Amino acid sequence: MFVLNVNGKEVISKIDKTLLSFLRDDLRITSAKDGCSEGACGTCTVLVDGKAVKACVQKVSKFVGKHILTVEGLSYREKEVYEYCFGESGAVQCGFCIPGMIICAKALLDVNLNPTIKDIKKAIHGNICRCTGYKKIEEAILMSAKYFRDNLDIPNAPTELKMAQRFKRSDAAEKVNGTGIFVDDIQLTGMIYAKAVRSKYPRAIVNKIDISKAEAHPDCVKILLAKDVPNNKIGHIKQDWDVLIEEGNTTRYVGDALALVATYHKDKLDEVCALVQVDYTELKPITHPTDALRSDAPLIHVDGNIMSRSMLQRGNAAEAIKNSKYVVTRKYQTPYQEHAFMEPECAIAMPEGEDGILLYSGSQSVYDEQHEISNMLKISLEKVHCHSQLVGGGFGGKEDMSVQHHAALMAWHTKKPVKVKFSRQESLDYHTKRHPMGIEMTTACDENGYLTAMKAVIIADIGAYASLGGPVLERACTHAGGPYNYQNMDILGMSVYTNNVVSGAFRGFGAAQSCFATECNINLLAEMVGISPWEIRYRNAIRPGQRLPNGQIADESVAMAECLEAVKDIYESNPYSGIAIGWKNSGTGVGHLDIGRCILSIENGKVHVRTSAACMGQGIAQMCATVLCHTTGIDPSIIVHERADTVRTPDSGTSTASRQTVVTGEAVRRVSEKLKLELNKGLTIADLEGREFYGEYSAKTDPMGAIKDNPISHVSYSYGAQVIILNEEGKVEKAVAAFDVGTPVNIQSVEGQIEGGMLMGIGYALTEEFKVEGGYPKTKLGTLGLIRAKDAPELEVILVQGKGKIPETYGAKGCGELCLIPTAPACAHAYYRLDGKFRTHFPLQDTFYKKARK
Repeated sequence: MFVLNVNGKEVISKIDKTLLSFLRDDLRITSAKDGCSEGACGTCTVLVDGKAVKACVQKVSKFVGKHILTVEGLSYREKEVYEYCFGESGAVQCGFCIPGMIICAKALLDVNLNPTIKDIKKAIHGNICRCTGYKKIEEAILMSAKYFRDNLDIPNAPTELKMAQRFKRSDAAEKVNGTGIFVDDIQLTGMIYAKAVRSKYPRAIVNKIDISKAEAHPDCVKILLAKDVPNNKIGHIKQDWDVLIEEGNTTRYVGDALALVATYHKDKLDEVCALVQVDYTELKPITHPTDALRSDAPLIHVDGNIMSRSMLQRGNAAEAIKNSKYVVTRKYQTPYQEHAFMEPECAIAMPEGEDGILLYSGSQSVYDEQHEISNMLKISLEKVHCHSQLVGGGFGGKEDMSVQHHAALMAWHTKKPVKVKFSRQESLDYHTKRHPMGIEMTTACDENGYLTAMKAVIIADIGAYASLGGPVLERACTHAGGPYNYQNMDILGMSVYTNNVVSGAFRGFGAAQSCFATECNINLLAEMVGISPWEIRYRNAIRPGQRLPNGQIADESVAMAECLEAVKDIYESNPYSGIAIGWKNSGTGVGHLDIGRCILSIENGKVHVRTSAACMGQGIAQMCATVLCHTTGIDPSIIVHERADTVRTPDSGTSTASRQTVVTGEAVRRVSEKLKLELNKGLTIADLEGREFYGEYSAKTDPMGAIKDNPISHVSYSYGAQVIILNEEGKVEKAVAAFDVGTPVNIQSVEGQIEGGMLMGIGYALTEEFKVEGGYPKTKLGTLGLIRAKDAPELEVILVQGKGKIPETYGAKGCGELCLIPTAPACAHAYYRLDGKFRTHFPLQDTFYKKARK
């Protein structure tokens, strides 16, 4: 027995388990999060005798006689200060890392109420945040110090809320104080635990699966095989992904599930899984797209190794290139990138009604889950009830099924609540990644530096399954021309199956990869013309009324040239600065169905906002509340934003493609107008008790290859210019972004999104490296190369607006993806200016961060 003092109370642990396990499982203290179980991320940080300590790696026996504090044990004054300051600063996005950050802040401020930014960076250096870029967290801790030091009162919340305003997010408090519920925080009576036995090899014939020894284990509840799955093929768009690999079939990557094991106790799962015996015939894996394209290559799927093709042709690129003064052709290679959201995947499923399933998850679309699970179980959609909890980051990595379908399958068979959770290593090894792409690009211009044509071939490695490979390839192609005014395009893209980890959706969604090639080629053209890299971009930057490379007419909101003007001085005044520009669509576009929906219901004197739009930290609730208040003038304190739920909230599509602010935001605006009409009649919210109002918006676009002079590929685009500044050693000192995202909804959220995206882009270019060798992932969270607070550069965000506005959502445009797209090519350009070496693949080699091997 071990006696500890936790939050001022004596508690007893009968078993010498990890402190984190004791806090979460025994004491039900959920503010300390399990982000990695290896001491790398800091989400489990607690205070032990005044020092910040990671609770996931040390046993309770180490803490006997110690005083342990979690955010639940903070004083009322501490809670109100941290809730206010972290909310007011915009430090809270997904919130999964925030309680750990608060503990680090307390450890510092208890001994130093006049900290410098350097002090703060040191205090939180052991804690990773993937959302914010750290700047807003540092500002929040500075503000908290002032409130404690000067004993300041917390201001009253404003009663008015408008667009383009600084306003504390509605979900900030629950994420700061640890009361917000993520899936892994839920414990249910009689809950069992499940886990998949995965393939030992990237490619192998599964001859026999023997579960007899595993079934004999006293803690085993049930083991399921492929024969137990009503429909064994699922997939986000293309149904090519096996729920469980059947005996006699061939595995496609090391993440393939062979058997699904359930136990009464979660600490017995690995023990029982190890008893499942699999007889394999190992086969040589295909680990490169060029090998998969060989005529004699074995088929990874029966319909061939090319999953999709995408073509964009306008004008006559070959003729224009032939007649151009300057022409550049280069080959580029972009790698995997790991999402590294702080919350590993977790789902809980349980029986509901007659043969129905209730699923708690943290995904990017409850309706996509509902569709795939109903398809797998061969039951009607209405029998699958999906309810979202808080989502601890996503960035595209929580669009596919990872654990949800396995939880639902086991619950359907056992009629018990089932939790399935990835460990951090399982998350790294099995979920989707950014697509590696090989790009050969030719770009041409005239003697004055005006672009004339571009030709490209893009080969994407999608790994074992389709996932979002088709749309990602489309975006790589539709955005390859850049935000410039020229129309001679000839782009061929192919996404190719291999036996590598699956590639899927990731912030930037293909545009990040092709932007690298385009921007690097343009730098070389500028040299040939004899003008500056800024000047060639300014001459060609798309302006209202001109045609984008995909043929779409640029609307009056476009401010690409103004973004360049905003960064001109800082770029030109620094000798080792790099510049790049980028653009990104809002909405799925290219002819796809793209609908936002919202219900407003008046319940108990509150206005309930009901939409399934998932929040992974970007601030959906605040966006909806802002649009609602801006339209109606109601007090934001009477708004309740409900979590996405297939019973309560209408389908508003996946949180992807930077679409929710434009598409769901416009649906909220439209339904808010209906409420406003009633209020303008002199009715009060109390008078409207029990009423419901419905609004929707459908974004109309033209499909890829539409035979039109000026097809509408997307309803709107956001534009941005970024500058990366190096010191003489080659370390990034500062990153500056000037972005046209239309009318900002919430200033803190927009800035925070951009800052986080910039840091993620710097990591993509310079420090992060997700290694896959022979089809086997070889990376741990601690070795991934994520940038921490002390290594993060200064970040500056400049918000730029055009002369006009798009009609949707008061002119707001998406910013969640754009913020990362120009960053990596700007880094490449900065190093080119530093040492004259032209680098064509990430992570950039022979830099301050990746030294050349001798």
